[in-house]
Amino acid sequence: TSVHPDLHQQYVQACQSLGRPENPFIAHLLQEVDNNYKTEGTKGITLKIAGNNRLVPVQRVTDEDVEVVASVLPNAGFVTGLDLRYNVLTDAGAKHVAAFLQENSTLQYLNLMFNDIGTSGAELIAEALHRNETLRHLRMTGNKIGNKGGMFFASMLQINSTLEKLDLGDCDLGTKCLIAIATALAQNRSVKAINLNRPLLYSLEEETTAHIARALKNNSSLVELHLCKHDMKTFGVKRLCEALYENSSLRYLDLSCNNIICDGAKCLAQLLKWNKTLEILDLNANRIEDDGAIYLSEVLALYNRTLKALSVVSNNISGKGLVALSDAMKINVTLSYIYIWGNKFEAACTVSAFSRLIRSGRLAPSCTDVEPYKVDGHIHLAELSHGLKRHYYWTPSYGEEMSREANASLAIAAVSEH
Repeated sequence: TSVHPDLHQQYVQACQSLGRPENPFIAHLLQEVDNNYKTEGTKGITLKIAGNNRLVPVQRVTDEDVEVVASVLPNAGFVTGLDLRYNVLTDAGAKHVAAFLQENSTLQYLNLMFNDIGTSGAELIAEALHRNETLRHLRMTGNKIGNKGGMFFASMLQINSTLEKLDLGDCDLGTKCLIAIATALAQNRSVKAINLNRPLLYSLEEETTAHIARALKNNSSLVELHLCKHDMKTFGVKRLCEALYENSSLRYLDLSCNNIICDGAKCLAQLLKWNKTLEILDLNANRIEDDGAIYLSEVLALYNRTLKALSVVSNNISGKGLVALSDAMKINVTLSYIYIWGNKFEAACTVSAFSRLIRSGRLAPSCTDVEPYKVDGHIHLAELSHGLKRHYYWTPSYGEEMSREANASLAIAAVSEH
């Protein structure tokens, strides 16, 4: 439509007709959208009603607020994204969101992370996605939907064929639902990125990892997989590596915060010798130590030319392993992002190796998490706030958020460039 609906005016009217109080934060945002539309016009915008915006006074969005917003949005076809993270939505709010998803035909991005939605809210949203054919990116992170809530998403993945990114990190998923999701992923052809971080697993047998590995053998659409805090050990890493010899689509593998030691790093190094698709490997907060770092650096120096980013933050690596990685970077020019903070920098050789990489221009300051500085003629390394998950929980309130350096792609919506 050429005539732009006045969102703020409609919001005020909807509040009156539903007998709900106005939320000043929502009113302020809708006014801004109206003003921007008048000056710039718009194709697709994301309404950022996030409860963690530090630049304006925020009144957190409640279930009643969502009811009003959901009644206004059908008239605003140019709204393609809705960001409701860090609010106080419960299952009652999820009901309004689900009803909206069933009828809406323009929303592509929905962020509900860190609200209070539980199992029944998850059921409503998952069932709405049985019929919805426009939503491409859904973040449920941090809502305690539990094993049962996760099961509803698993069955949704067997039916829905448009969702591309699904974030179920920190949702208290259990063993059964992880296995069900893995089974669905073996058949699903549309999901490109999935986050299954921090499930609640009570078994040490790593059967969930084995099921996920089996799914990877058959899946040719998944590009990004997050398995942080899965209590993964060498056995699980071996299963994943075996599967990835046969998989040629996965580009981003997140194995951070597991129990991976140098044997696991050795399996990954063997895989990188042959694998030609993996571009980002996150091993942050494991214990690969010097031996693991040396296995990886040998393969990166001699064989692999596809890996672009490697995080070995907090892996108990000392001078020997870190220098080996910096030597590999001198030979391998494809590897452009490396994150090493939280290891042992006592050795002068480590500090000088990385400051040489940065000074020579081989390693861009924005592509690593350390920065050399000098005190009394000695060089030390300071930490920078860069990393693979830099924009996972938040995005800047102003300025550019699409920088390649913050390449936690689940957080940065590539669905519609906001």
